[in-house]
Amino acid sequence: MNTPVVEGRIALVTGGSKGIGFGSAQRLIEEGAFVYITGRGKEALDTAVARLGSSAIGIEADASSKTDMTAVAEQIRQRHGKLGILFANAGLGHATPFPDLAEAQIDKEIGVNFKGVILTVQSMLGVLSHGASVILNASITADMGLPGFGVYAATKAAVRSLARSWTTDLKDRDIRVNTISPGVVPTEGYSDEQGMSPADVDAYVERVSKEIPAGRVGTSREMGDALVFLASDASKYVRGIDLVVDGGMTRVYAGKA
Repeated sequence: MNTPVVEGRIALVTGGSKGIGFGSAQRLIEEGAFVYITGRGKEALDTAVARLGSSAIGIEADASSKTDMTAVAEQIRQRHGKLGILFANAGLGHATPFPDLAEAQIDKEIGVNFKGVILTVQSMLGVLSHGASVILNASITADMGLPGFGVYAATKAAVRSLARSWTTDLKDRDIRVNTISPGVVPTEGYSDEQGMSPADVDAYVERVSKEIPAGRVGTSREMGDALVFLASDASKYVRGIDLVVDGGMTRVYAGKA
């Protein structure tokens, strides 16, 4: 039996009640971590914690609120003292034609995806241990120029830049900062944020799978696998990178010669 690779470490996953956040929390627990997850809905958090088991605690918090995230840091400090793994995962996006893009949507996406990442990491600085691993959730959309996703993609490009800057800001504490860029991973957000029906999702998955060298879309658990690598000692010499986990979609031509 393999030894768990993050045995005994304390982790925080924002936006951990569903999707990639939940899959990542699940994998971290399987590899020996104790995980705090945050989210803005108590019911979803309670359901997630019940599924994750006794190695998880859910905290209702808005990642874009300094007050909320400072309170999360204090709970971690009181219960466990230090934090060894931080996954700033909380984010949202909605496809909207550029002419129809409303100021409220701009503010919301920048507030959660960009400002929220800054406030999350900043709030945890006092509890992050020496040598901790910080992972920020980016996206392949930052490279793709997809119609209707301009603001979302820009926030994810900005997150990649933050990881590089923070790598130098935190080097004296040996804290490594990296990003992970998931590819197509159908999650609850497809219906909650994009308004897609199950039939819409199935049709999209069938179409886009033909464009992916792996021949299929990814899963939240597979994103968690990549996250475990960045959280573990196997990545101690990895700093400021963007780990693209997309089945080759944006790196390899999937068509016929």
